[in-house]
Amino acid sequence: MEYSLDIIIKKPRNHVIEKFDNDENIRHWQKGFVNIEHLSGEKGKAGSVSKLTYRMGKRKIEMIETITLLDLPESIHLTFDAKNVYNIQENYFEELPDGNTKWISKNEFKFGGFMKLMGFLMPGAFKKQSLSYMEDFKMFVEEGKSVLDD
Repeated sequence: MEYSLDIIIKKPRNHVIEKFDNDENIRHWQKGFVNIEHLSGEKGKAGSVSKLTYRMGKRKIEMIETITLLDLPESIHLTFDAKNVYNIQENYFEELPDGNTKWISKNEFKFGGFMKLMGFLMPGAFKKQSLSYMEDFKMFVEEGKSVLDD
């Protein structure tokens, strides 16, 4: 399953990247985020591997994040590997003439096991979750609003 989303953030690209490229900020725009643990590679660089932990209701979800391309401020590409779900994500940040930033997120999901059925029956749920994270990031960058405040 593949899809692409974009959102305009009313802040300069350097400000957007500063917020995006800081692990301490994840908790402010990704609901359910618990922690990030660096596993290998040079932290924050291409090849870096980290374990991300989320709490979704009563479920604990762990995934391995790998930075596959780092070309900030223009782009960062990542993979996320969780049980029966593999996500390839390409993020692009365009500096707009009005001083704002366009964030484009291209996603490809590959499923195994039971998740194949979920991906087939509920493809919109993955897109909706991605868009929710993007909208929450926009609110955090533009207004300083954290999902922790809800």
